[in-house]
Amino acid sequence: MDKPDVTITVCMGSSCFSRGNNLNVEIIKRFVDEYKLSASVEVVGCLCDGHCKDGPNIRINDELIQGVLPAMVRDLLEHKLQRG
Repeated sequence: MDKPDVTITVCMGSSCFSRGNNLNVEIIKRFVDEYKLSASVEVVGCLCDGHCKDGPNIRINDELIQGVLPAMVRDLLEHKLQRG
């Protein structure tokens, strides 16, 4: 199986999870499904990204994005994945 073009890593540590990543992960999954990106985008979780005070955190490939609130996820993905 080919490696995906983009890996989105969602921090699922307790701080990020309770501050919004519990919702963000579902929004990201719906976005990937809606645009049929599952062949090129992989969504994974990690236990803790080590930047708790600035969370909720996600990574798109190697880029750490901090303070990602549910209301901004779609716009962020459209910008970073050049969709929409």
